[in-house]
Amino acid sequence: MLFSSLEFILFFFPVVFGLYYLLPLKARNYWLLLASLFFYAWGEPTFVLIMLASIGFNYLLALRVEELADSPGAKRAVLIVDVALNIGILIVFKYLNFITGMLHPLFPSLAVTKIALPIGISFFTFQALSYVIDVYRGLPAQRNIGSLGLYISLFPQLIAGPIVRYTTVMDQITNRKVSPQDFTAGLMRFLMGFNKKILLANTLAVVADAAFGAASNSVLSAWLGIVCYTLQIFFDFSGYSDMAIGLSGMLGFRLLENFDYPYISGTVTEFWRRWHISLGSWFRDYVYFPLGGSRVKRRSRLVLNLLVVWLLTGIWHGANWTFIVWGLLYGVVIIVEKLTGIPKRMAQWRLAGRVGYRVLTLLLVMIGWVLFRSDSLPAAGQYLKTMFGLAGSPLSDVTFLFNAREYLCYLVFGILCATPVFRWLGEKLSRRNKRLGRAASCAHDGIQLILFVFSLSCLVMKAHNPFIYFNF
Repeated sequence: MLFSSLEFILFFFPVVFGLYYLLPLKARNYWLLLASLFFYAWGEPTFVLIMLASIGFNYLLALRVEELADSPGAKRAVLIVDVALNIGILIVFKYLNFITGMLHPLFPSLAVTKIALPIGISFFTFQALSYVIDVYRGLPAQRNIGSLGLYISLFPQLIAGPIVRYTTVMDQITNRKVSPQDFTAGLMRFLMGFNKKILLANTLAVVADAAFGAASNSVLSAWLGIVCYTLQIFFDFSGYSDMAIGLSGMLGFRLLENFDYPYISGTVTEFWRRWHISLGSWFRDYVYFPLGGSRVKRRSRLVLNLLVVWLLTGIWHGANWTFIVWGLLYGVVIIVEKLTGIPKRMAQWRLAGRVGYRVLTLLLVMIGWVLFRSDSLPAAGQYLKTMFGLAGSPLSDVTFLFNAREYLCYLVFGILCATPVFRWLGEKLSRRNKRLGRAASCAHDGIQLILFVFSLSCLVMKAHNPFIYFNF
């Protein structure tokens, strides 16, 4: 079920929230657990069995890890079993098709599997895995399997994150309150994310999909396509995160932010501190630091640690060589930034250096998105050749002129919304005059309500409405 669907808005949302606030406090968690399992089972009921199995074995193994606190070797062995089971689930359901497809030409007798991908499996598997690792590190294990099940399956963040740590919500599971102000703030955050998704991401997707699906493009059409995709993926994923954080806030859960205007980053390293923050921090705490992080004696070990993290980041996003190369590309660029200190040197050139490296950072991010969006490495290579005028394509064409004219306002507004310019204006007004600040805040909320009505009309007209990160 999509947040941006009529089923969710007109049925699931009012029923779940209505009963949630009518039920006594002790029953609310069980209602949320049932609602979350129903939410996940909506599209394909059998997939919920995988989630239930994940909840069950992670619950039992975490208890066992805690019981073996005085036996380090046995405790480590149980953790290894848990990691193997979680990674095994990912390999079978997410990567086995890719693996058998690669091996089939070498071993023709090996059948190519066609296993359907459970939606959001990477997100709930990483959450379960981090929980058991935290118990191994000394966190008390959850004794109530229903509470653990709610943590793993909570519907706002179930399908596409953000990846929530158990330590973030462990106290909120049993002790949370929602004031009218909290509920209103959560609702407005949900509406903002909903409008991002429907009005910006879905609209810009029309141009991006056409560009990447075309047999050939002009140079400017290719650039327009990747600019639109760069904005589309941001508003799609950050819009979902806004909706998840807003819905969770309406239930009393306070999730951490997942995006912080990544396209204003001054370096590629900074970009990944601002983009998909929950994933970056997960790999940092559960892979990079255990490998030694940057506190290693040899540069070669630092390079290896970073390459491992970024290889896994690419693999996490999907079973395709494009994702692997995409992850390694970021690994190489970040290694260069760390070892050479180029960003700091560029910053010494004052304004020109800082602006120049920001432009270069955004260009590298867009090149990465070409790999991310393309179906294969040859397709990505052809698209990049077209962008840089190496494919013999014309500079412009009728398609570019039409799309530039029809979607110009969405592009301009999308670019503005991808920066903190509106937030900066609101803060400046508040500092100058509190009454003006309150008026601006009320105007913002009113605009979001009006846009929400317009977004609903788009849904009624059955506009194109996928979520990119459902594939991960």
